[in-house]
Amino acid sequence: MGKFSKEIKIGITTILSLVLLYIGVNYLKGINLFKSANYYYVSCNNVRDITISSPVFVEGFKIGLVRSIKYDYSSIDRITLEINLDKGMKINKGSYISIESTLLSGAELHLKLNRYASEYYKSGDMLEGRTKGGMLTSVEDRIVPQVADFMPKIDSILTGLQALVNHPALSQSLTNLESTTKQLETASKQLNTLLGRDVPGIVSGLKTTSSNLSAFSEDLNKLDLNQSINSLNATLDNINTMAVKLNSKNNSLGLLLNDTLLYRNLNLTLDNASGLLLDFKQNPKRYVRFSLF
Repeated sequence: MGKFSKEIKIGITTILSLVLLYIGVNYLKGINLFKSANYYYVSCNNVRDITISSPVFVEGFKIGLVRSIKYDYSSIDRITLEINLDKGMKINKGSYISIESTLLSGAELHLKLNRYASEYYKSGDMLEGRTKGGMLTSVEDRIVPQVADFMPKIDSILTGLQALVNHPALSQSLTNLESTTKQLETASKQLNTLLGRDVPGIVSGLKTTSSNLSAFSEDLNKLDLNQSINSLNATLDNINTMAVKLNSKNNSLGLLLNDTLLYRNLNLTLDNASGLLLDFKQNPKRYVRFSLF
């Protein structure tokens, strides 16, 4: 009897352990076995990213989850989801389930209520499921084909880039660039040496020249420029007066310069005097006579 009681205890313990394990597994899945709920079925053609315990929302509020996923072998591309919703949730006829993919949490089911209907589905009824493309679906449908078309171009660009990198001219250009850089560095050092050695002397010479110019400017300021200008103007006036007199015939010098007749007579007199001197040289006895007694 004691041995039988021990086996009963072991059996009861095993049953309780299995029950607790079942409850715990469902709790981890988000299924509360002690909370009353209504179940519905959702007919859809694609359950990608949907798993058991995927949440069901209405207006962003969680009202249930997916309980099971079954493929309908009696039709093509038809899958049935069993969802458990809160007991108080009423679904108007004409409502549907929107299956939306998310970036992080997989797929979610969103209940879209038809608020214009006054009749409601009963627990166990079939709801329509509609698949709505999310961000990942948009990427796959739009961006991925473009990327696939662009891949051959990228491969061609990379091939050309590799040929350019391996070209000997590029290596020679880099070598020349390195040589030019070294030359620039040498020139920079020489320039620094020149600036440190010669520029101070040049600056000192410029300072001396500046001082001399400043002294010359002071001496120039000390000169009586007005008096010098007045003297120059007086000299110019005298020259102008002399020029006027030379151009006039009321003086001897002016007559000499401007009277043609006087000029001719003077030339004639000079010619006669020249002829007389010539005759005197040739015939001196005609003009000079010597007598001893």
